[in-house]
Amino acid sequence: MNHFLGEFVGTALMMILGNGVVANVLLHQTKGHGSGWIVITFGWAIAVFTGVYSSTAIGSGGHLNPAVSLSLAAFSDFDNSLLLTYIGGQFAGAFIGAVVVWLTYKKHFDATTGNADAIRAVFCTAPAIRHPLYNFITEAIATFILVLGALLMSKPSASLGTLDALPVALLVLGIGLSLGGPTGYALNPARDLGPRIIHSILPIKNKGKSDWGYSWIPVIGPILGGLLAAFIFKTFIHL
Repeated sequence: MNHFLGEFVGTALMMILGNGVVANVLLHQTKGHGSGWIVITFGWAIAVFTGVYSSTAIGSGGHLNPAVSLSLAAFSDFDNSLLLTYIGGQFAGAFIGAVVVWLTYKKHFDATTGNADAIRAVFCTAPAIRHPLYNFITEAIATFILVLGALLMSKPSASLGTLDALPVALLVLGIGLSLGGPTGYALNPARDLGPRIIHSILPIKNKGKSDWGYSWIPVIGPILGGLLAAFIFKTFIHL
C-alpha cells in the first residue's frame, strides 16, 4: 500500500506545483502572467523536489514516472511485481493533480480567451516546431539524460529510493533550461498523458482539442530513452 500511496502523493504534489506554475505563467490575469520560461523551469524543479521527497518519505522510492519504473524493472533489482502498482499510483496522482490545478485557476481558465494552446499547455506538452521524428528524438534524449543522471547519482543498487530529492530536482532544472525548448520536456508519460486525458474530459471554457496526434511522442520517447539509459548504466557503468 505504501508503494501506491507514495507514488500517488508524490506525483499529485509534483503535478499540482508543476502544472500550477505553467498556469500561473500562461493563463490570463494571473499574478505571474508572462513571467516566462525561467519561472516555469524553476517551478518544475521545485515540483520534482517536493514530489520525490514526499514519495520517498512515504516509502515508495520516488519514481513518479513510468519511464523510470519501467527502466528499473528491466535493468535493476526492482521488484517487477510492483510495477503496475507504481504506474497506477503515478497516473492516479497525475489525474488528481491536473484537476486540482484546474480548480485553483478556474476563473483564469475562463478569462483566457483566444488562446486554446495556452490552456492545453497547462495540462500537457506540445512542440515548438512540429516534426514527429525530431520531437521523438528530443524527448528520448532528454529522458535518457534524466535516467542516466539519476542512476549515476544513486548508490550502486540503482534504486532511486536511495537518492536524495535535491540532485534530481537540479537535474530536471538543467534539462528544462538546456533541452526543454523544442518540446517542453515532458520526460514522463504519466505527467503528459494523464493531464491530457483530464483536459479532454473537463468542461474547460475556451479549450481546444487535446492534440491526440502528438500524444504518443511524450509517452514512447521517454520510455525508450529511459530504457536505453538504464541498459547502458547496467552494461557499461554498473559492472
